[in-house]
Amino acid sequence: MSAYELVQLNIGIIRGPMDSPVMADFAANLGRINALAERSPGFVWRLQTEDGDATAIRPFEDENMLVNMSVWQDVESLNSYVYSSAHVEVMRRRREWFERMNEAFLVLWWVTKGHRPSVAEAIAKLEILRGKGPTPEAFTFRKAFPPPDAARSQPPVTFGVECPAT
Repeated sequence: MSAYELVQLNIGIIRGPMDSPVMADFAANLGRINALAERSPGFVWRLQTEDGDATAIRPFEDENMLVNMSVWQDVESLNSYVYSSAHVEVMRRRREWFERMNEAFLVLWWVTKGHRPSVAEAIAKLEILRGKGPTPEAFTFRKAFPPPDAARSQPPVTFGVECPAT
């Protein structure tokens, strides 16, 4: 068993305020999808306020930029939740609620078990990915790296280039 856990950060620019009509279906699904994540095998933790609201955390200058961050036991658990659960139904509708981004908006990286990364740490990882591409320090589902304590011969994990949500 690894001494590391996987962190994911994804960001998005919303098309309107969370209480606007354009965001109504997204907001209505948040509780259900967050509860699904928390019940999913491999889920460890998610970023949220004391009230359980991640949408209130706005670390960027652009107030329309939302962040979502969670910790998982491994890449396979996160991949299963993202692409093989009811989460994919919501992802298929993401363009209704979020602007298209021209640069990386999702990053994965390993942390020692029990570490809960700060938003600043997560943003730094996203910037590493944007600057260097996928490396063991910051990567994506398309080229996911094993935890640092994995056998040296273990190659990066690839899940293919097709996103089942499109």
